[in-house]
Amino acid sequence: MARRCRLTGGDAVSYGDHVTNGYHHDRVLANGIYHHVASCGDGPPLLLLHGWPHTWFVWHRVAPLLARHHRVIIPDLRGLGESDRSAAGYDLDTLAGDAAAVLDAFGARDAAVVAMDLGVAVAWMLAARHRLRVRALVLMEGLVGRLPGAEQFLANGPPWWWGFHAAAPALAETVLAGNFAAYVGWFLRDLTDETARETFLHAYRDNLGLAHYRAMPGNAALVAATDPPTDVPTLAISGGVVGDALAGQLAPISRALTTARIPHCGHVIPLDQPDALAACISPFIAPR
Repeated sequence: MARRCRLTGGDAVSYGDHVTNGYHHDRVLANGIYHHVASCGDGPPLLLLHGWPHTWFVWHRVAPLLARHHRVIIPDLRGLGESDRSAAGYDLDTLAGDAAAVLDAFGARDAAVVAMDLGVAVAWMLAARHRLRVRALVLMEGLVGRLPGAEQFLANGPPWWWGFHAAAPALAETVLAGNFAAYVGWFLRDLTDETARETFLHAYRDNLGLAHYRAMPGNAALVAATDPPTDVPTLAISGGVVGDALAGQLAPISRALTTARIPHCGHVIPLDQPDALAACISPFIAPR
């Protein structure tokens, strides 16, 4: 039976929801655009935010483990996956507003929030702007703007693709025309989950979602000007690429920081080590 959810603000829900492989799929009007949201489980709300070049499906191996005790809510970020490709709204304030509105759609007053890669800064801003909405924050394999603490990771400059993706509008898309799949496939070359790989390649077949990168300079300035969510219980998890750089950024500005490391994994921890990740997250996000 299709599940119905209702927004508490002025938005509404498009009730074309369905169930696939144990996940409910809803198309939710939140913060002015339609978001695709997958969900599963029952219990205290848990919001999962993905990165690039991923979709909600990056969590498909760990979500069922977390759904044993939580209602897991997994949106596609604005402009990515099956969510609307809006022309604007990639600043962190709007993206945090998207996340808060998705929680509203599911009747969630607050939630634990778990994020990776691009989703890290969104989750951090959600906690900063909507403090009472975030019970606990779990962040991995991403950075929060240009906050100090990541100097070693950035010693040779940021990754080359940050500049390429953020260059003049449509430059990357023009250069890569006809080769989106090959380009995105390079970033997915270490994935052993072939279903996830094919899912991401399909999602990015005609849209690279680079507006998120073009917003990075402005978002870094926004982070620098924002009062940090110092008292939010925060877990920074190190994987095999960003590693301890994120914890280095958060340590000076968080009074409630815990750190952990997941061994034997690369950048995409939810696919590389889902069992270890669930075991690491679960006690931290359990209601206190």
